Amino acid sequence: MEETLDSWFEREILAHEEALVRYLRRVWPNQDDVHDLRQEAYIRVYEAAGKSRPYAAKSFLFSSARHLMADRVRRSRIVSIEAVGDMDFLNVLVDEITPERQVAGRQELKRLAQAFDGLPPKCRRVLWMRKVEHMPQKEVAMLLGVDEKTVERHVTKGLRRVADYVFGTRSAADGAWKGIEKLEGGMDHG
Repeated sequence: MEETLDSWFEREILAHEEALVRYLRRVWPNQDDVHDLRQEAYIRVYEAAGKSRPYAAKSFLFSSARHLMADRVRRSRIVSIEAVGDMDFLNVLVDEITPERQVAGRQELKRLAQAFDGLPPKCRRVLWMRKVEHMPQKEVAMLLGVDEKTVERHVTKGLRRVADYVFGTRSAADGAWKGIEKLEGGMDHG
C-alpha cells in the first residue's frame, strides 16, 4: 500500500520544521516574514511532491526555501543593504557546482600552489601573510625584521610572478622562478 502524500509530508517535511525556522531566522533579514516563508516553502514542496516525491526530502525543503527567498529578493523593487549582505548565506548567486567545474577548480588551485611553491621562501612568506592571512604591512615588516618597503616589493613581485605563472605567461619548466632572488637584490636578506 502506497503512503499518502499527507503522511509522507508529515513524516519527511514537517519533522524538520524547527530546523527550517532556525535557518530562516538566521538568513532572512525581516523576522516578521519567517512564518510566511516557512508556509510558502511547505506549499512549494507539497505541490512538487504531489507530482513526484523528492529523493532527499530535507535537502529539497531547504533548497525550496532558498529559492523562495531568492525569488523574493529578485521581486522586490527596493533591495535593502541587509538583504544584499545576506545573499551569500542564501547561496542564490552561486551556480550549482558541476563535476567539470570541480575539476577545473582543483586544477586552478594546483596551479596556484605550484606558483606559490616556486617563489623564494621569504617572498612566499610575505605574500602569504599579506594576502592570505590579511596581516597589515607594518606587522609583517615587524615580524620579519624588514622595512615596510621591502614587504611592499615582495608582495608586488610575488603577485606578478604568481599571476604570470597562473595565467600561463611563464611555465614551470622554463626556469622563470630561478634567479628571482638575484633579481630582488638584497631583499631576501633584509
